[in-house]
Amino acid sequence: MLKILLPTLMLLPTIWLSNPKWLWPTTLTHSFCIALASLTWLNNPTETPWTSLGKYIATDPLSTPLLVLSCWLLPLMVLASQNHTSTEPVNRQRLYIMLLTLLQLFLILAFGATELILFYVMFEATLIPTLLIITRWGSQPDRIAAGTYFLFYTLAGSMPLLVALLVLINKTGTLSLITIQYPGALDLVNNGHKAWWAGCMLAFLVKMPLYGIHLWLPKAHVEAPIAGSMVLAAVLLKLGGYGMIRMLPILDPLTKQLSYPFIILALWGVIMTSSICLRQTDLKSLIAYSSVSHMGLVIGAILIQTPWALAGATILMIAHGLTSSALFCLANINYERTHSRTMILARGLQLLLPLMATWWFIGSLANLALPPLPNLMGELMIITSLFSWSPWTIILTGAGTLITAAYSLYMFLTTQRGPTPTHIIALEPSHTREHLLILLHLLPLLLLTAKPELIWGLTA
Repeated sequence: MLKILLPTLMLLPTIWLSNPKWLWPTTLTHSFCIALASLTWLNNPTETPWTSLGKYIATDPLSTPLLVLSCWLLPLMVLASQNHTSTEPVNRQRLYIMLLTLLQLFLILAFGATELILFYVMFEATLIPTLLIITRWGSQPDRIAAGTYFLFYTLAGSMPLLVALLVLINKTGTLSLITIQYPGALDLVNNGHKAWWAGCMLAFLVKMPLYGIHLWLPKAHVEAPIAGSMVLAAVLLKLGGYGMIRMLPILDPLTKQLSYPFIILALWGVIMTSSICLRQTDLKSLIAYSSVSHMGLVIGAILIQTPWALAGATILMIAHGLTSSALFCLANINYERTHSRTMILARGLQLLLPLMATWWFIGSLANLALPPLPNLMGELMIITSLFSWSPWTIILTGAGTLITAAYSLYMFLTTQRGPTPTHIIALEPSHTREHLLILLHLLPLLLLTAKPELIWGLTA
C-alpha cells in the first residue's frame, strides 16, 4: 500500500517545485507511473480475501478494482485538463493539479480503510477538493449554486451516518471491517433500530445518488470543469456503492423489510432519469442523468444482497466509471471547439472530426451496454438477480434498458450525424493527446472482457 501512497504524497512537491515549462509532462509521467504500479494490486496470490494488510489500510477483492480505477484516473484528468487551464497563471495550474492529487490520496485511504471511522473521515474529506474544483474552475456563474447543492446534500446525508457509527462502536466495541462481521447478528428489532438503519444508508444513497435525492448531481456535473466531471462520475459516486456493500452485512435482519421503498425508488428512478435524458438539450446534463440511471440499478442490486447481484453491482460500477468518464471527455473535446454544450448547436461533427466520431460511437455503445463489454455483463447479472427476487422488476429494468439504448443513440446521432451548422466550419483538428485520453478509457474496458474476474468483487 505504501508503494502507492508515498509516490502520491511525493507528487505534491513535484507539482510545486517543477519548472513551469515541464509542469504538465512531469506530473503526467509521475501519476501514470503510480497508475501502472497500482495494477500490481490486481494480482492476489493469497487464499484469504484481505491482502497488503496493515493496521489501518488493506485491500480485498471489492476495494482493489475501485483503488486501481482511482489511481488510473489521475493521469487521465491531468491529460484532459491541460488545454482548458493553459491560459491561467502557473500557480493556479499547480493548485489545480494539487487538488486532483489530494483527491486521489483521500480516495485511496477511503477505499483501503479497514476502520469505518477512517472510511467516514476520508469519505467527507473528498468533498473539499471537489468543492474547490467546481466553484473555482467551473465555467458559468451557476457554479456557486452547484457547489452549495453538492456540499449540503452530501453533508446533510452524512451527519446521521456519524451518529450511527458511534452507536455501532458502543454496541460492538469495534469498527474494524475485518472483525465486525464476526460478533454475530445485532439484535435489531424496534423502531429506533429502523431509524439507525436509515441513518447508515442515507449518506451512501445521497452519494450514489438515489432518485429523489439526486438533484445535486446534474448541477455539479454541468458546472464542474472536465476533471471535476470525470472524478465525480468515475469514482466519487462509487464511494456510495462501496459503503453500502460494506455496511449492509452488519445491518442484516433489518434490510429485508426496510429496503423495499429504496429499491422501488431506485428502479423507478432508472426509468424517470432515462426518460429525462431523451429530452435533454445540454450534452453534459444528458450524460449526468444517465449516471443516475445506471446507479439506480446498482442501488437495487446492492439492497437485495444476493451474491450475483453484488457481483453485477461491482462490475457495473467499474464499467460505468470508465464509460461515463470517457463520455465527459468527449463532450469536453466538443465544447473546447464549438464553445457550446447545446446539442442542437454542435451537430454533424462526423464530417469534420471523423476519428472522434469513432470514439463517440464506441462510447455510446458502451453506455447502452453492448456485448461483450463489462457494462452488459453487470447489467445482465443485476437484471437476472432482481428478476429472481421479484419477477415484476423485469417491467422496470426492461423499460430502463430500452430507454437507455434510445437516449445513447439519440446522443450519438445528434452530435455526430446530420447537416453541420454553418457557424462551425473552421474547427481545430483533434490532437493526439485527445485520442490517447479516450483510448486509455476505452482500452481497459475492452481488456476487461478478457478477464472479468478482476472486477467481480467479493464473489471472486
